[in-house]
Amino acid sequence: MTTSDLISSDIVKVRLQTTTTYPNALACASAIAKNEGPLAFYKGTLTPLLGIGACVSVQFGAFHYARRAFEEANLKSRGDGALSYSQYYAAGAFAGLTNSVLSGPIEHVRIRLQTQPHGASRLYNGPLDCIKKLSAHDGVLRGLYRGQVVTLYREAQAYGVWFLTFEYLMNLDMKRNNLSRSDVPSSKVAFYGGLAGEALWIASYPFDVVKSKMQSDGFGQDQKYKTMRDCFSQTWRQEGMRGFWKGIGPTLVRAMPVSAGTFAV
Repeated sequence: MTTSDLISSDIVKVRLQTTTTYPNALACASAIAKNEGPLAFYKGTLTPLLGIGACVSVQFGAFHYARRAFEEANLKSRGDGALSYSQYYAAGAFAGLTNSVLSGPIEHVRIRLQTQPHGASRLYNGPLDCIKKLSAHDGVLRGLYRGQVVTLYREAQAYGVWFLTFEYLMNLDMKRNNLSRSDVPSSKVAFYGGLAGEALWIASYPFDVVKSKMQSDGFGQDQKYKTMRDCFSQTWRQEGMRGFWKGIGPTLVRAMPVSAGTFAV
């Protein structure tokens, strides 16, 4: 399965998160294929593909920057540069917050393209047209960056848990087998990375649902959700706890290979 295939399957997750039309992921995928054709699974794919390299660089760059800062502080305070697990989480959360500057607008454009009407009634003629129209509604900050507050929460929690889980599993393996970090087999590095990807989504998924709802919402009189809190409240009243976990199945299926590959490389 290619990176493009993994990204394209995201449309099923977004459709399940933002509508009540489909009872499950299989029904959603079948309806998309039947009504919109197989190329519909690649709606919005170009946008994240262009931003993936930058986002990964920012994530790992910011994490290692924060990690070094904690190591230096620990050396000064106690003569030992080892990080606590709370510090691993904090370094990951910092990476997520830094990354949100890119991921917020990139994902907003992707979601708009994935949820717009099909055919002649479509709203956007590609990513650039979408960026232009979103910015024209309420400006860059309130238009293109809509949902940025909940994106900050999601990114901090997601990447805090992501890096924490990976570092915990790696440290556990090194201690159990008396290995240095470089001696851990690449197959295990990939496996631990995959497990970290599962933990990332389980820990942050409700925030992602709210983000998707806000970033597919209308403008002006058609806007349903005024704030992040309003979106949480409306989702709870209308759908209950289940509403915050719609689409988690295909997300977890996708998360394992994507995250494994990220850490293995």
